[in-house]
Amino acid sequence: MNREGILIVVSGFSGAGKGTLMKKLTEKYDNYALSVSATTREPRPGEVEGVDYFFKTAEDFEKMIAKDELIEYAKYVDHFYGTPRAYVEEQLKSGKDVILEIEIQGALKVKQAYPETLLVFVTPPTAAELKRRLVARGTESMEEIEKRLKRAEEEAEYMDKYEYLIINDELEDSAEEMHRIIQGERNRVFRNRIFVENMKRELKGEMTL
Repeated sequence: MNREGILIVVSGFSGAGKGTLMKKLTEKYDNYALSVSATTREPRPGEVEGVDYFFKTAEDFEKMIAKDELIEYAKYVDHFYGTPRAYVEEQLKSGKDVILEIEIQGALKVKQAYPETLLVFVTPPTAAELKRRLVARGTESMEEIEKRLKRAEEEAEYMDKYEYLIINDELEDSAEEMHRIIQGERNRVFRNRIFVENMKRELKGEMTL
């Protein structure tokens, strides 16, 4: 049975391990397409253009907004992030489940634009572990880390807007849990309307024979 893919938005605190979790999920299963966001921030060491992000100047980002090329965009800790529209819609039509790894402001905008979006929030098991991961990452100053922790405190107020919560403690377990959640979503009736309508029509045709 041919059907469109599911749009999944994954959010979580900076340092929760979202990127690592998404990488593990897409390595293990081939039906996921990970959307690449555009951003105005500078690349971190090892990040690759078009793989981790599309790195844009502020001027280029503004042009994308003006041309309606972004599903959503938002400012996060002094930089803009946004989701390119064309890639997402193309992958969904092909039957791929598309994962957007974006922050909360953007996630709620996507849910508003695409009501059938599945929202998943990723968190470490404790606040202390969150701070430990941010420090261990070694990519930000302590001042920047404090900003991110403050932002996490604000973001926690929105956790109950999400449909599923994944406590990212053991990476393998978290990847399996997310896969089970998404596959379960595929079987929900509202995601299979065409099948349901076809079955109704077929049954009516059988009854009139």
